[in-house]
Formats: sequence, C-alpha cells, structure tokens
Amino acid sequence: MPPRKRTRPALGFLCCFGSSEPPEINLKDSVPLQLLEFSAPMPPEEELHARFSELVDELDLTDKNREAMFALPAEKKWQIYCSKKKEQEDPNKLATSWPDYYIDRINSMAAMQTLFAFDEEEMEMRNKVVEDLKTALRTQPMRFVTRFIELDGLTCLLNFLKSMDYETSESRIHTSIIGCIKALMNNSQGRAHVLAHPQSINTISQSLRQDNIKTKVAVLEILGAVCLVPDGHKKVLQAMAHYQKYAAERTRFQTLLNELDRSTGRYRDEVNLKTAIMSFINAVLNAGAGEDNLEFRLHLRYEFLMLGIQPVIDKLRGHENATLDRHLDFFEMVRNEDDCELAKRFDITHVDTKSASQMFELIKKKLSHTDAYPHLLSILQHCLQMPYKRGAGGIQQWQLLDRILQQIVLQDDKGEDPDVSPLDNFNVKNIIRMLVNENEVKQWRDQAEKFRKDHAELMARLERKERECDTKTQEKEEMMKTLNKMKDKLQREGVELRSAREQVIDLSSRISDFSNGSAPFPPPPPPPGGPMAPPPPPMMGGFPPPPPPLPFSSPPPPPPPPPPGGPPPPPGAPPIFTGAPPPPGPTSFSSSTSLRTKSIPQPSHPLKSFNWAKLGENKITGTIWHDIDDLRAFKVLDLKEIEKMFSAYQRQQELLTNQSFKQKETGSMDDLYLSSRKVKELSVIDGRRAQNCVILLSKLKMSNEEIKRAILEMDEREELAKDMLEQLLKFVPEKSDIDLLEEHKHELERMARADRFLFEMSRIDHYQQRLQSLFFKKKFAERLAETKPKVEAILHASREVIRSKRLTQILEVVLAFGNFLNKGQRGNAYGFKVSSLNKIADTKSSIDRNITMLHYLIMIFEKNYPETLNVQQDLLSVPEAAKVNLAELEKEVYSIKSGLKALEAELQYQQSRVRDRGDKFVPVVSDFITVASFSFSELEDQLNEAKEKFVKSLKHFGEEQGRMQPDEFFGIFDTFLQSFNEARQDLENMQRRKEEEERRARMEAMLKEQRERERRAKKSAGSVSEEVGEFDDLVSALRSGEVFDKDLSKLKRNRKRSVNQLVESGGRERPITKVNY
Repeated sequence: MPPRKRTRPALGFLCCFGSSEPPEINLKDSVPLQLLEFSAPMPPEEELHARFSELVDELDLTDKNREAMFALPAEKKWQIYCSKKKEQEDPNKLATSWPDYYIDRINSMAAMQTLFAFDEEEMEMRNKVVEDLKTALRTQPMRFVTRFIELDGLTCLLNFLKSMDYETSESRIHTSIIGCIKALMNNSQGRAHVLAHPQSINTISQSLRQDNIKTKVAVLEILGAVCLVPDGHKKVLQAMAHYQKYAAERTRFQTLLNELDRSTGRYRDEVNLKTAIMSFINAVLNAGAGEDNLEFRLHLRYEFLMLGIQPVIDKLRGHENATLDRHLDFFEMVRNEDDCELAKRFDITHVDTKSASQMFELIKKKLSHTDAYPHLLSILQHCLQMPYKRGAGGIQQWQLLDRILQQIVLQDDKGEDPDVSPLDNFNVKNIIRMLVNENEVKQWRDQAEKFRKDHAELMARLERKERECDTKTQEKEEMMKTLNKMKDKLQREGVELRSAREQVIDLSSRISDFSNGSAPFPPPPPPPGGPMAPPPPPMMGGFPPPPPPLPFSSPPPPPPPPPPGGPPPPPGAPPIFTGAPPPPGPTSFSSSTSLRTKSIPQPSHPLKSFNWAKLGENKITGTIWHDIDDLRAFKVLDLKEIEKMFSAYQRQQELLTNQSFKQKETGSMDDLYLSSRKVKELSVIDGRRAQNCVILLSKLKMSNEEIKRAILEMDEREELAKDMLEQLLKFVPEKSDIDLLEEHKHELERMARADRFLFEMSRIDHYQQRLQSLFFKKKFAERLAETKPKVEAILHASREVIRSKRLTQILEVVLAFGNFLNKGQRGNAYGFKVSSLNKIADTKSSIDRNITMLHYLIMIFEKNYPETLNVQQDLLSVPEAAKVNLAELEKEVYSIKSGLKALEAELQYQQSRVRDRGDKFVPVVSDFITVASFSFSELEDQLNEAKEKFVKSLKHFGEEQGRMQPDEFFGIFDTFLQSFNEARQDLENMQRRKEEEERRARMEAMLKEQRERERRAKKSAGSVSEEVGEFDDLVSALRSGEVFDKDLSKLKRNRKRSVNQLVESGGRERPITKVNY
C-alpha cells in the first residue's frame, strides 16, 4: 500500500488570518494623528503616491497590509509619511537609528559581563538596549535590516548567546536576545539570512537548557515555526541532535519530555510552556517529511512513546486548557490514523507495538512462503548470538542494529535521510546493489541480449514481409485500376471501330456502284485505336537486333535533357543496355611486321593492375614509341622488388626480406604453414572502392547468392530497398575489373569480399541493365506520385482562377479604386496586369501609416462584399501550383518516358535469349510495362491538358503567352492571398486592441470607484500595526493550533462514530487507546 498523503491547510505566513477581510490597521504612536502639525503642504496625488510607495516598501509589509495601507485616504497617507520622516530626522533618535550602534553595545556587553558584576539598574539599562534593537528590527525601514545583516549582526547575537554567564542567561536579556532573532526572522530577508547561517538554529536550541520559562517558550516557538518553513524541518532535527550532545541527553527530546511532565507550581507559565512543547512536537511530527511519509511519522513518534509521552498526555488533560487540549487532541488523532494505516498493511484492525510476540507473528505471517523468509530466520539466528549481558559493548551492538534498520526504512532511493542520519556513509541503495548476485545478472543480461537479437531479427523479417505485402497490394490495386481503365477504353474504341467499319462498308458499296471498271480506290486508313503496330522485324543472322540504349547513362538527343532515372554508371563502364559486345577479331600482324617481337618477363604471382589506355600497334609507326625499347629498361629494373611492392595479395605484415624468401624455398613444413598464414586475401580492385563496396555489403546483410537470386527474380520478396539498389549501381563491375577478375577466377576462394562479389555479379547477363531496370521499376510509382500532384495543381489552379466569381469581384473593386486614385494618363484603365495586385499594400494611408490600401479594401469588402472575404476557398490549388516549375516538370515526365522505352528495349533483348533457371525478368517486367505504360499515358495526357488550361488562364487575364511560367503566374495570386489574410488579421488585432483598451478603461473606472467606496468605508480605520509580521503570524497560528484546524475537525467527526461501526466499515480511526510505556 502506498504511503498515505495527509492533507493539511497551507502553512503560509498569513495563516493566522481566519477571514478574508484585511486586518484592522492601527497606528501606535504617542501623539494622536490629529494633533500633529506639518510644516510642508501635501504634494500632488502622484508625488504623494510615489513617496508613500517608497515608505511602504521600506516597511516590508505583507500583501494584505500593503493593500490596506494604499486604501487609506490621501490625508492619512501624508500624515503617516510625515510622521515617519520626523522620526527619522529626530536628533535624539539619530544615534539609535543605525544598527552599528546596537552591534557595538551588544559586543561591549558580551565582553564586560565576565569582568564586572552589574546591579539591577545596570541590568535594566542593558535589557533596554536589547529591547530597543528588537523594536528597531520590527519598525525601522528595510535598509536598517539590510545594514544589520551586512554588519553581521546575527553573528553578534549568536556569540552573545554562547558567551552568556549564568546570571545573564537567567535574566530578561536572554529572552530579549531571542526576541531580536525572532524579530529579524519576521522579515523575509532576515529570515533567509538566519536559515542560511550554519550554526544559528543549533545555537538557538542551546537556550532550552536555561530555567527561564519565557526563554524556553520563545525558543520553542521559533523552532516550531522553522519546521513549517521550506527546508527548515531537517535543520530543527539537526538542532535537536546537537542539543542532545550539548545537554548530555541519553536520547533525543529527553529534556522536552521532562519539562512536559514537570510541575512548577505556576499555572500560567507552566501551561504556556507545555503548550509550546506540544505545538513543537506536533510540528516536528507532521511537517517536512512527516507530511506524506507514514514511516517517518511512526519512526519519530516511537521516540516520544519510548520516552513515555502517552501517560504524560493523560496527565496534561487535567489542566483543562482549551489551547493545550487542542494540541493533545491533534497528537492522538494523527497517532490513531497512522496506527490504522499500519494495521491495514497487515489486514488487521490494530498492531500492538508493545507486544514483541504479536509483532513477530505479523512479520512471520507476512514473510512466510516468500524468498525473504530465510533471511528473517538468519536475522533471528544471529540475534541469538548477539551479546545480551551488560558490558563488553553489548548495548552499543544492539543500538547499531537498531540504527541500521532505521536507516533502511527511512532512506529514499537517492540515499537521502529525512531525519538526521544515524550512520554516516551508510547508503542502503549502494549496499543492496553490491549484494546482487553478479552471475545472475550476467545470465539475465545474456538472455536479454539473445531475446533482443531474436526480436531484432523477427522485426526485420516482419518489416520485409510487410514491405513485400504492401508492394504486392499496391501493384494489385494499380493493375485493377489499369484494367478497368483499359476496359473502358477498349469499349469506347470498339464502338468507334464498329462505326468506322460501317462507314467503310458504306463507302465500298458506293464505290462499287460508281466504279464501272475504273481503278480501285486505296483502302481507308485504320481508325484510331485500331490494330496494334506491326511486330518488330525478324532477327537477322540468328541474333536479335541490338536494342536502343537506355537513358540511364547516355543522354538523349536534345532538346530534352537526360532523365534522373538512375545514377550514372561508373567511369569506364561499357554502354548500357547495348547487348553483348562483338567478339574481337583475330589479331592481324600484317600491319606491324616492322615492329620488334617483345619478350616481356612474366611475374611469378599476380600483380596490381595499371589502368592505362593502350595505343594500337598500327598507330606506333611514326611516333616516339617507335624508337623506344622497354627491353633495355628491364635490365635495370629490380623485378623482384616490384613484385613485392605491387603484389595483388594484400598483406597485414611488413614485406618479407630476401632471407625469408630463401627460407620459404628451402624451409620445412612449418615454414610453409607460417608463410601461408601471412598471405591474406587476393584483391585486384582499387582499395578505396573495395572498402566502400564491403561497407555496402555489410549494410545489405545478404550473401552473394541471395543478392544474385533477388536480382534475377526482380526482387519479388522485397529484400532490396531502393536506397540499396542506388548504392549497388555505383559498384557495377567495369570492363577492366571483369578482365582482371577473369584472370584470377581459379583463385576464387582466396579473393577478397568485394572482388568475389563483383566477380559473381559479372556472371549475370546484362547485370547493370537488370539492376537499372529493377531500380526504375521500384522508383516508378514514387516518381509518378511526385509528378502527378504537380500536374493536377496547375490544371486545377488554372480552372479556379478562371471560374472564381469572388476573385472577379475583387479585381473589379481594385480597378475602380485604382482609376479613382490615379488621375490623368495613368487612370481611365480598362484592366491591369495581375502583378499589380501585390503592389496594393505599398500604398499607405496619409492619416495612419499602419493602414494600407489593402486594409482599406478589406474594410470595403467586409461592409459591401462580405462574400469576397472567402476568396481563398475558391483558389485552394493556387499555393501548390505556385511551387511548380513547368520546365522541371516536363523534364521529369520526359525522363520517365525515356526510361519506359529503354525498359521495353531491354525486355525485347531478354525475350530473345534463353532464360536461366530462376530468371523472372520477362514476366515481371512485361506485367509492369503493361500497367506503367497506361499510367504514364494518363499522366502525359493530363500534362497536355494542364498546359492548355494554363495558356487559357493567361489569355483570360490578358497576359502574354510564353512570358509567364506557372510558378510566376500563380505565385502572384498566392502572394496576394497571403497579404490579404495578413491584412485581415491586422484589422482583427486592431479591433481587439481597441476593445481591450475600452474594456481596460471601464475596469479602471470601476476599480477607481470601488477603491473610493472602500476608502470611505475604512476612513475610520487606523494605520498598519508595525509590530506584526509574517513570522509572528506563523508563530501565532502554531501557538493557537490554527495550523491544524482542518485535521482537528476530522477528529471531532470521527469521535462520533461507535467502535463497532468503525471496525465493521474498516475506517481509518479507532478509539483512542492509552498506551503506557
């Protein structure tokens, strides 16, 4: 069960004010206000308000008192101000108006008390100095308190408290010093200074050791109020722990319980002290961590119960004091609630914390059949072995066990203790973490890692299947749409064909009637949509005709630019989609009979390639190369060094020395084994390109066989993403790579990863063309989806600007407005260019520069043509059309068209050859072309229609054809619509500001009238009492018990319930049980 969150009234500094009415204001002064004479006349109201505000700020009043001060009539404000100024200028008070005076006097008093014995009159004079300081801290302006803090006056008071002799400590001076600290805390700045001082609360608590009851009451009131201040509760607990050491107490709070039980024979002082002690105990138990932490309240209350507070409470009932009874009731009420809360955790009505056997049975019942039960037995077994005799540190060991358990219960997850930590450097969370079995953690971590990997693999498979399913579903939907459209088109063409045939038959019959032996007419041409184009010509020579190249690598003839259908092939790549290259003819030596026969030394193992461009032997004659003899250079070159330096075998270690080669030739089997380990992988590909290729393959996470299968099947399983295909196109084997790889195909097992991949991909017929076809197929739907909305935007926007009646109305008003404004040659217009729409906002009003011609036109529309304000609803497609570049759009459409043609050419080539096993290029691409061609024809028709509509819209607005592109034309309207909306918003904001100003003016008038009524109602009230502040409010509320009013009312309600009803309903309260300890 989570800890109970107790509710209590907010413990603010104004909690002593029970009603919403402001406090009565009384000015305490020896001279009545009406008898004061002021030499200076009352200043104007504004100046008076400014001066009076400065005075109120210096007084550091509460919010309610500030409001009451400002509600006073002007005459009284001036009287108060003059009175304060007169006090400050009084020469008799000049010396005592600065804190330096009091600090010096108190320091001298502290030094002289050990040297001289003072009589009663001198003690009275010393007490008057301290009392004057207390009054000054309450009544002087804020600068007095600030100066007192700057001069370290608090340390002066604390040092005086520490150094007091017995006679001074039992005198009224001690009480007055505590009163000075309380007065300092009555100010917000002073209170923060006291709480921030590291020893202030500890030093104040030391005064509890004196016999002076008034001093003790003053100290307890300060400590109790500090409990209710943020971050003050723990400081009080630390102070009580400090007092335990200072006063040599056996346990904490022992002195307080002794004072609570002791009788002095002076009823009034005794009741005041016992009330202060009980209010302090309630504040300690229920403030700070005790506000919502059941464990903390139980822990702290056990300390008081063990000291015997319950029989003392029963004894205190005999005083029959209402305020004291109020605190006693609250203590018992909270105790009963907490006992019920604890009992609910064990599913019983009450836990007898006096009975060790009952508490043990409860713990045993709770932990039975749990993993914690063996540890409970272990604790008990070890407790049996703890020392139980006096001496030998036995008590301290049981005390250590008690403190460890306390800290385990109270310490939070952050390692912080709400109470003073009984054991330093004892972090429960860290110790528990150390006790966790590392083997179990490792086992669970390994299992979690395995589950994570399995989960990632399953997610990858699921994602792949979802992608495959989405693709198939999309292809199916596209196919069904295409089939329906083709069906409709065939029906229309069938009707047209039948009509054409009827016309042909009719014409033929007429011709036969009128021919009479004349030459026959040629047959009519086939109607549109008739038979398909004739099939391609038969293949010649047993080979298919070479298909035209795809537009992936070679640019199409101008004017259209090359399409972005795929990335350009790598440098040096063979022409794309051009079929197999013709075999080279036999080398002819007839043209080079004059050249020398070369006898070039051959390397002992493969070397790196030098990617040069050779000159043909027939081009050598007559050049510098004819006289060059490289055989002479071979005699100079160190060929073995070259072999080591440019070997195709990649080595991770340093080059072998000549000695190591000799050992390799004549060494043992161990030497041969070691040398074979040194040779790593064979690589003939450029290092950087091979590295990038390996990185790509690692991202693909597919074997070469899986990649090959996916390409042959046209990736029916959706294993190759579009971005991966785009990267694969960058690693198409070049001719030089293929030649080198063919030379070393017998060493396939020793090839590096990238070399083996390129070699196996080069075995696929038309690998590059297949890859580009697959990439085009995957990108087709995406490119179509990107292009179609742009075409539709131009088409719809062209229709909208022509059909919009609201736009026509706006143009009509603008034309009239412009003709009215423009005189002479510039006026008398019949129309204007649409670009002029965006110049409307440039014309500003001569009355208000924030108002433009556009603002004014909108005001006209709102008044006379309200429907035109919704013009944007007529032009919904204009913003999108303004973003379309027609030239880029046409370029993209042409690119798609060229890609489809190249794909058809590759399909013809693949149809003409024998297909390998698993090769699905022909069926997949055939179906794709069927659907794609129809979809593209729709796009092309739509583009032509959009261009026609755009030309028509240009003519509609009198613009010259060819001078404007859609992005410019529709951009004008888009900009105008934005300016139109902004101007409307400006007008709305202006109207809103105007209404707000009017409302504010009305509110100010009402407030002024209300203040006047309040001023008249409070005319008889005095000024603010200068001796009551925030901290005093808090102390008063704590002393009277008003802080706990809400919880006390709950007690009164619960006491009316009977015991039987309480037990049956499982309520939180039970009858007050008197527990004697």
